[in-house]
Amino acid sequence: MPLNDDQNSDFDSSRLSESTASSSDSEYSRQSFTSDSSSKPSSPASTSPPKTVTFDELMAAARNLSNLTLAHEIAVNENFHMEHVDLPQNSSLEGRVKQIVHKAFWDHLESELNEDPPEYHHAIKLFEEIKETLLSFLTPGANRIRNQICEVLDADLIRQQAEHDAVDILGLANYVINTMGKLCAPIRDDDIKQLKATVNIVELFRQIFHVLDLMKMDMVNYTIQNIRPQLQRNLVDYERTKFQEILEETPSALDLTTEWIKESVKDELLSVSCETSSSPGADGSSKPNLSPTLVLNNGYLKLLQWDYQKKAIPETLITDEVRLQKLKEKLNELQIIACVSLITSNMVGPAIVGLPDFADKLKRISAVLLEGMNKEKFDLKEALNTIGVQICSEVNRSLSERGFPTLNMEIQNSLVGQICSIVEEENPISSLIDKRIQLYMKSLLTLPGIQKCMPMIPGGLAVIQVEIESIGSQYASIVNFNKQVYGPFYANILRKLLFSEAPMGKTETGDSTN
Repeated sequence: MPLNDDQNSDFDSSRLSESTASSSDSEYSRQSFTSDSSSKPSSPASTSPPKTVTFDELMAAARNLSNLTLAHEIAVNENFHMEHVDLPQNSSLEGRVKQIVHKAFWDHLESELNEDPPEYHHAIKLFEEIKETLLSFLTPGANRIRNQICEVLDADLIRQQAEHDAVDILGLANYVINTMGKLCAPIRDDDIKQLKATVNIVELFRQIFHVLDLMKMDMVNYTIQNIRPQLQRNLVDYERTKFQEILEETPSALDLTTEWIKESVKDELLSVSCETSSSPGADGSSKPNLSPTLVLNNGYLKLLQWDYQKKAIPETLITDEVRLQKLKEKLNELQIIACVSLITSNMVGPAIVGLPDFADKLKRISAVLLEGMNKEKFDLKEALNTIGVQICSEVNRSLSERGFPTLNMEIQNSLVGQICSIVEEENPISSLIDKRIQLYMKSLLTLPGIQKCMPMIPGGLAVIQVEIESIGSQYASIVNFNKQVYGPFYANILRKLLFSEAPMGKTETGDSTN
């Protein structure tokens, strides 16, 4: 499909973000905007004086965030594309209003064309819109078809023809359809055929505009495909620059990030303090030296246990919020599956341990019944009870097939009860599996960048090894990229928190040191 030259150039904020109606603006507007400092990525120690954030600056920051989020999504998500969305007409107020307004317009157009003589005022307006849309699909060098479109769909000429009752509306519509057929992507060929088969002129206008909307979306997706390789090559610099622009417009844009790192610092201080106090002859008066890398890594680990529904994510991780939330939800599911497997092995013993594919069979049973467990109305306790009952049935069937005695009711009830207790607070099996999952994820963050093999899976996680390695790989990729982009900002915050002599209180993100 032909595109304008500028659509293949550098990613620009005015090109995609405004047409895609990204929800990032509204998401970001719910964040805090009250800080009084800024940070340059090239010089994290720089300081900005307090300033008042105007509405225009706030909106500029929101647009920058929208562009940053969109660029990040295009680059990291190979399946990202835009889709044409029709508002539901019955369940949506906006959809009903749109339906009523459109029906009134098309009814008015039909009444105009049915007058004697016909009135073409609104029809001419539609042809003007169609002309501008068709021209927007052309490359700068397509002069012949550009001139033809301008000549055939010249509004002044059509008005003159209308005044003399010589305008051929159907002929103009057919010209539009033929031109659309030359400019559209192959996926729209069937739509063009349906347009050619439509006889009613008003319905034809409606369908022309519908197909033009689809063609606009095709162009956006074609542009996305073209800019993706360039974004991937320059994404680190692009995101860092865009985030700096956000900081300049909204100096509070690191408040949540600062609090996130501050919480990690406090946790590390508490951990070191406990270790020191338990060591013989330890001197608790000296200030412990914390590793900035360790503090930051532990902050990243918190994201796997984050309450994404109630707690705002650090600003520097907004572009990956959905991905991180899905990883957390999948880990929750895998944790329960590992718990169920461990409890079953401990209860049933060697009679089933080592059976080919038996562990995978139990995993599949659990996975099916846990589907949707992260939804609000999901009854996890009931699902675990069902899992326990089905596992008892499967174990008994396997034991019976091999001539072993089946589980008595006391053991079955105990097995189901232990599986149901997984969700209880401080459950020892659940706590053990959670610690081992966290240990594995932590080990991924300490691997050198050139490391290709995955770390060893801790005991008790073998049943979910494939899944947890996949999640771990995605998680490490997100973290490592985030460090590349926002490293200078994190360094500034960590310098202030770890090496400032002032006690930890409300910390500014701007560093006053040189």
